[in-house]
Amino acid sequence: MTGPEPRPARGLPHDAESPFAAYGLPGKPGTDAFWAAARAPLPVPADDGWLTLFLWRGSPADLDFESWSGPVTLRRWAATDCWYAEVPMPARLRVTYRFLVDGEARSDPLNPAGAGGDRSIAATPDAPPQPHWPAVGPDGILPLPETRLRWSSERLGGRRTVRVHPVAGGGPVVLLLDGDDWLYLHPAMTAFESAVAAGELEPVTLVFLPAKDRSAEFGCRPELWEAVRDELLPLVAGSGVRADVDRLVVAGQSLGGLSALYAALEFPELVSRIACQSGSFWWAPGAEERPDPLGGQVGGTIAELLRRGPDLSSLRCAFDVGEHETRMLPHCELTESLTERAGATVRVSRSASDHDRAGWRQALLRDVAWALG
Repeated sequence: MTGPEPRPARGLPHDAESPFAAYGLPGKPGTDAFWAAARAPLPVPADDGWLTLFLWRGSPADLDFESWSGPVTLRRWAATDCWYAEVPMPARLRVTYRFLVDGEARSDPLNPAGAGGDRSIAATPDAPPQPHWPAVGPDGILPLPETRLRWSSERLGGRRTVRVHPVAGGGPVVLLLDGDDWLYLHPAMTAFESAVAAGELEPVTLVFLPAKDRSAEFGCRPELWEAVRDELLPLVAGSGVRADVDRLVVAGQSLGGLSALYAALEFPELVSRIACQSGSFWWAPGAEERPDPLGGQVGGTIAELLRRGPDLSSLRCAFDVGEHETRMLPHCELTESLTERAGATVRVSRSASDHDRAGWRQALLRDVAWALG
């Protein structure tokens, strides 16, 4: 989903020698001493939010956010190698970003919080903490589960590698849709272990399900969930890892969140616990091809299914959506109310983010724990 248009740069008053002193970076930009002390991003209070300084050394670059804002072109300070942007940010925001240099994505070398090798994470000081998610720099290597399952699916076609990790000996299966994101961009394995060790979550078995074609697999179609039921879960059960498939929790974001709720509606004997972050409840057949995918009927196909009066009394469903996702909110709010009206036990929350996995991370842990009851 796209965020607001790029914001105009409106910085703090600049000192001729130390233009970034207001951010706690004295010294003359471009000198070795300046770069040795430099760190970023740096927020300072401004209006009702924050003005955040981003720095890049060397060549022209654009600042590219995963959501919330369009690209921002960095400006050069005098004739130095210092390029910068001062970006107004609202209160309570956590966002993934990268630099685009000659068309190539780069992480922020001044920021220790990364998301894979070419992205970084910025958070305003008032964004809630994410205590179980360690900062992993762009050169960090995330741990991978030892158990790898080769899944050749007759229903979905093709082969894929599904990794399985028992946390603290294992327990109920937590099926993480878009599993590769949680393996290679965000350290879910480490975060779940930390949450279990802190007593905030019972031991679980994580199953990282990668998507080959998100639009095809996560739309409201039965093939994925038939394959999960008849092929994947028996494979997990026979893997030798402790895995309680009868207490399955499905966790999904965006189209994955849509798919999770669809599974609960159409496969209630399989899916009765879900953790859904920013579900794409605008989805309807053909919506993705429209100029404005979110501009169609509020609630899309899922709302139509919910209005048919399904009995969801056995469903525990945790909904979360970014508080800055203004165009997503009507779709999510309608879906939340219709799901509760259908008898489900519902939990609703809002994360300090836009449509961004970095903002959903803590909700994932909390909502999986809640879904398990």
